[in-house]
Amino acid sequence: MNLLVTGGCGFIGSNFVRQRLAGSDPLLPKLVNLDKLTYAGNPANLADCTHDPRYVFVQGDIGDPALVARLLAEHAIDAIVNFAAETHVDRSIDSPEPFVQTNVVGTLRLLNGARQHWTKLPEPRKSAFRFLHVSTDEVYGTLAPDGAPWNENCPYEPNSPYAASKAASDHLIRAFRHTYGLPTLTTNCSNNYGPYQFPEKLIPLVTLNALDGKPLPVYGDGGQIRDWLYVEDHCTAIWLVLQRGRLGETYNIGGLSEKRNLELVKTICALLDRKAPRADGSPHAALITFVQDRPGHDRRYAIDCAKIQRELGWAPRESFATGLEKTVDWYLAHLPWCREITEQRYAGERLGTKV
Repeated sequence: MNLLVTGGCGFIGSNFVRQRLAGSDPLLPKLVNLDKLTYAGNPANLADCTHDPRYVFVQGDIGDPALVARLLAEHAIDAIVNFAAETHVDRSIDSPEPFVQTNVVGTLRLLNGARQHWTKLPEPRKSAFRFLHVSTDEVYGTLAPDGAPWNENCPYEPNSPYAASKAASDHLIRAFRHTYGLPTLTTNCSNNYGPYQFPEKLIPLVTLNALDGKPLPVYGDGGQIRDWLYVEDHCTAIWLVLQRGRLGETYNIGGLSEKRNLELVKTICALLDRKAPRADGSPHAALITFVQDRPGHDRRYAIDCAKIQRELGWAPRESFATGLEKTVDWYLAHLPWCREITEQRYAGERLGTKV
């Protein structure tokens, strides 16, 4: 299939693109990456893919109908994987409108373009066409400490502007399937971690702040619980859903690794004590500082991924311990990539500092 990936220069998108281009996959003659290159989109994430003849990069907006229509026709696209989104909760609290514009309006326009393209396709390409939308577990709201993990039938109860915008986009995907018959699929994932994650997110932020000897501010009591999913496992799951998922269905993708934020921060600190000890010999955990909690902070997320395990045979391969160590090692080996973002690409914008 000729594949259009939107938001392919971001964290999860770039890992998906790299995974798909690894080796010579006969199912993938062409991969077109459409990315607006906002603050979190970085072409350097895919620098090693630029010479692959199957790879085409286009800078542009999923909300540009003419551009989307041209790319779908020009490259004879057979499937779309939509990663394009504003994703940071703190940013959505500060300014919700960009999240609505990209996550809701942008998704709507991408769906319209896909539908117009799909209706014109001859068989069997029309029957084989797919639109896969990548979403988040945050649409489900928050869980009690002893609550059962979310499955695909749980109601949506988003609690942040980011989560609300993703919930709205999920509803649009469902509506286009039921109203127009567009062959859609949706995945809702837990917290991702791994290489190339933007440095304002929890794991890279803690790692880089600790290396610089900066405070590690932790929201509230640090007792918020998240289910952590290694990004390569997530990308493998997305590919399976795209190939074999049942049309119109939603698949939850979780890492089966629930951790409290404070526990996670202390684990990163312990890894750094071993791999990059401080000059004065003091532990990195001494940098932890507790700060006022953010508004509406969800207490716990947890995913029930039994459906994708049962139907598609997927399960996370990476344990949290091995995945986190690989991730910290990657950041230690790619400090110039991190510095380029924090010192140059931000151009004076304040990097998020709380977890």
